[in-house]
Amino acid sequence: MFYDASLPALIPVRAALASIRDFPLFSKVVIINGGRFKMSHNKKNSRWREEYTFLGVALALAALAGLGGWLIAAARHSHGTPPDRPRELAAFTLTDRTGRTVTRAELAGKYLVVNFVFTGCSISCLDVNRRMAEIQALTAGQPDVKLVSLTVDPRSDTPAVLAEFGSRFGADTNRWLLLTGDKSALYSLIENSFIPRNPADPYNFMPGGFAHTERIAVVDARGRLRVFYDGMKPETSQAVVEAINQWRAQGDSL
Repeated sequence: MFYDASLPALIPVRAALASIRDFPLFSKVVIINGGRFKMSHNKKNSRWREEYTFLGVALALAALAGLGGWLIAAARHSHGTPPDRPRELAAFTLTDRTGRTVTRAELAGKYLVVNFVFTGCSISCLDVNRRMAEIQALTAGQPDVKLVSLTVDPRSDTPAVLAEFGSRFGADTNRWLLLTGDKSALYSLIENSFIPRNPADPYNFMPGGFAHTERIAVVDARGRLRVFYDGMKPETSQAVVEAINQWRAQGDSL
C-alpha cells in the first residue's frame, strides 16, 4: 500500500498517515520513506498488522473527507450563495444621506451591489462596508454599477448619521447610496427583496431581527437578485466584480 506524495490534493492524507509513526505501538509497523508509506512485515507484530492497516486506511479516508469538505466550501464561496427563492428588487421610495428622494425607477438597468447597514454595529458592519468601499474602487468608471446600503435601524440612522458613516468609507454620493426612511417601507423592501427576518429569535440582536446581514447582495440589470457573498471575506470584493463582468459580457441587460 503506497501513497504518492507528488499529488498535492492528497497532502493531508500523507500528513495524517505520517503522524502515526509517533505512537509507540505503530513505530514498528509503519515506515515513512521518501513520501511513501507501507505497513511493516515485521513478524513480531503480525497479530497487529490487520488492525493497524485498517486504522491507517481510516485515517486516510478521514483526511480525504476533510479535504473534500474544504474544497466544496471553497467552491461554494467562489460562486456565492443563491437566494432562498426567486427575488426581485421591489418598488420603493426612500431617502438618501443627502436628503434626496430615491426611487426604484432611478436604479433601473443598473447592476446593484447591496448591503445592510447598522451604524451602531462595531465589528461586522465595518468589515462589510470595507468590502463595499473596495467594490466602489474596483468598479470606478463603470456607470452601470451602483452601490446601495439599506439601514436596518432607521430610527438611529438618519440622513445626517448616514452621511457621516459614508464619509468614513469614502462613499461617492453619485455611486454609493446610503438609504433610510420609513421603518415599515424599509423592512418590507429588505424582507421581500433580499433577506428574511425573524423578530422572535431571542439570539438575533440585529434591529428588525434580520438574518444574514453580513451578506452582500448582487442584483442584475433586470432587477433580479442573483447571488449573495459573505461581506466578511476579503475575496468577496473581487468575486462581486467578476460576477458583474460576466453577466455584462453575456448581455444581461435591459
